[in-house]
Amino acid sequence: MSIRIGIDVGGTSTDAVAVDAADRLVAHAKAATSPEPFDGIAQALDAVLAQVDASEVTHAMLGTTHLTNALLERRSLSRVGVLRLSAPAATQPRPGTGWPPELAAVIGPVAVVGGGCEYDGSLIAELDEKAVRTFAESCVGKVGAVSVTGVFSAAHPAQETRAAQIVSEIVGVPVSESHVVGGLSLIPRENATILNAAIISVARNVIDGFHQALHARGLSVESYLTQNDGTLMAAEAAIRFPLLTVNAAMANSMRGASRLSGLDDALVIDVGGTTADMGLLVDGFPKQRVRGTEVAGIPTNFPTPQISSFAFGGGTLVKTSPALAVGPQSVGYRVTQDALIGGGSRLTLSDVSAAAGRDVGFGDAALSAQIPAALVSEAMGWVDQQVRRLVERHQVPQGGLPLLAVGGGAHLVGSDIPGVSQVIRPPHSALANAYGAAIAEVSGSVDRVYNYDRFGREHCLDAAQEAAVDAAIQAGAKRGHVRVAAIKEVPLTYVTGQTCRVQVKATGPLRA
Repeated sequence: MSIRIGIDVGGTSTDAVAVDAADRLVAHAKAATSPEPFDGIAQALDAVLAQVDASEVTHAMLGTTHLTNALLERRSLSRVGVLRLSAPAATQPRPGTGWPPELAAVIGPVAVVGGGCEYDGSLIAELDEKAVRTFAESCVGKVGAVSVTGVFSAAHPAQETRAAQIVSEIVGVPVSESHVVGGLSLIPRENATILNAAIISVARNVIDGFHQALHARGLSVESYLTQNDGTLMAAEAAIRFPLLTVNAAMANSMRGASRLSGLDDALVIDVGGTTADMGLLVDGFPKQRVRGTEVAGIPTNFPTPQISSFAFGGGTLVKTSPALAVGPQSVGYRVTQDALIGGGSRLTLSDVSAAAGRDVGFGDAALSAQIPAALVSEAMGWVDQQVRRLVERHQVPQGGLPLLAVGGGAHLVGSDIPGVSQVIRPPHSALANAYGAAIAEVSGSVDRVYNYDRFGREHCLDAAQEAAVDAAIQAGAKRGHVRVAAIKEVPLTYVTGQTCRVQVKATGPLRA
C-alpha cells in the first residue's frame, strides 16, 4: 500500500489526513493551531501516524498560511535588491512606487538597466551586463534576496535568466526571476517578483521545519507544498517560488470538496474559526482571477483563485449589549476552550449554532441552552445574509449550482440559501482542506506569446500543450498520465497580425 499524508495549517486548527493509492481516507486527525504552528503540525502528524503503518507513507503534502501571514503582518521579510531590464523603454515608475510604507521598506538597492524585448522576441536593447554587475556589487552584504524583471521576459526569458546568473554569482543570495512568478504586465509582475523574493527566507524556514517534523518520525518521503491553483509544487521549488503558494489554503479546500462530493462544478464555502471564504469550482479546479489580485495591498498578476471572503467563523464573538453585534473579532484557535460549549465564558457563533440544534463537532451543546431563542434566530439570520452576499458576488446563474459547505465552521451554513440549487455537506467536510492537499496532482503551465501568422494556430497550440505537459512531468507527474486541464487564448489586439497570448495548464498524478 502507498499512503500519502496531507497537512493543512489553518488559523484555528491544523488538520492531517492519510489517503491510500485510491484516494480513500484511511486516517485523520485535528490539532489546535498554536502560536508556534509547528507544534500543531507535530501533534496532527503524530495522531495520523498512530493510525497507519509509517513504512507505507510515500509522500507528504503541506498547505500552510505561514507565507501569507508573513506578508500581511510584515514579519520576517528579507530586504530585496530590485533589478529591472527595461532601459531605455521603461524607466518609470520606480520599482515600489505606491507600495505601503512598511512594505516599501523591504526594497533595497534599485537599478533600471539596458535590456528587454518586444512581444515577438526582438530586442529593445542588448542586456547591459556591465550595469548588472555594478548593481550586483551594490547589493553585496545589504540584501537577503534579489528580484529580476525584464520587459516581456514572461514570453522571452533569456536576458532575465542571464542577469540572474550574474547577480547570483556576485551576491550569493536567492534570485527571483519574474518570468516564473507573474504574467505579462511589467509592473504587476515586478511587484509579484519582489514579494516572492521577500518571503524566500520564510519559505525556507517553513520547509525546513516541515522536513524536520517528517525526519524526526522516521519518514524519508517526497515532500510537496500546495499552490494557488489546487496543484502541488515540490518543496525545493516552493523555496524558490513561495508566492505561488500564498492562496493555497482555499484551493486545497475546493479540491477536497470536489473530490469528496464527486462534483466538478459548484460553489464552495470554507468556514473556519475566523473567516469564511467562497470560490467557484470549474471542472474540478478553482476558477482563477481574470485580472491580477492585490497581495498585502500591492497589485500583482500571478495566478490566484477567485475568492470572496467575509469575517465570520466558528470563533466569531457575538455581543448582545447594547444590541446584537456579530464579529469581526474572533477567539480563533481558542474557540474549543473559550466558547461556552467548550467550558469557557465567551459567546461565539459556535455556541449560537449549537443552540440552534446543529452539530458543531466539539464541546457540550447543553451549555448553550441558556442562549435566548430570539438571539439565536437573529444571529443565524445574520450569518445566512452574509453567505447570500458571498453567493451574489460570484454571479452564478440563479439556482444553477450547488453550494458545498466545508471547514470546521461549516455548521454555520444554513440548508436553504437563496441563489444556489442546494447546500451539500460532503462526508468528512471538516477535513476538506487536508484531504485536498493529500489528493492534489502535479501541474505544469505555459504562458507565452505566439504569432499565428508566422507559425499557424494549430502548431502554436500544440507546442504550448506539449511544453505544459513536459513541465508537469518535470515537476513530478507520472509520464503518460498527464492531461491538459485548461487552454486559454488571449488575442493581443494592440499589436499587428494574429498575435495571441496562450496559457495552458497540464495536470497529472504523482509518480509512485
